[in-house]
Amino acid sequence: MQTLPCEGCKGLCCGPVPVSENEVKKIKKKIQSMPSKLRSELENQKRYYGTCIFYDLDKDRCGIHSVRPDICRKFGYYKELTCFRKPELATKSINQIVKEKYVGILTLDLTWDDFR
Repeated sequence: MQTLPCEGCKGLCCGPVPVSENEVKKIKKKIQSMPSKLRSELENQKRYYGTCIFYDLDKDRCGIHSVRPDICRKFGYYKELTCFRKPELATKSINQIVKEKYVGILTLDLTWDDFR
């Protein structure tokens, strides 16, 4: 499977990010297990408005990649979530993308305070 050309995007496609209760639990566990220095560096970055609070601008990648929400895993590969830099990868249709009920949106409803 081809991958998305995310390098250089600075997280502009990373938001808004709706999350389920189960995803929030996984993210919280990941954040709490991070070394405090790494967590602090990630938390205190200045991001573009609406960009996910976990996008690591310094490293130009997702700061919680191993536990990223389902919508992030689908981005770029579904017609309704097309990457503007590689639209030909969006070959699937969403139909039944929502597996669980969303409890909020990262950055807007859920902030760093919710993951401490």
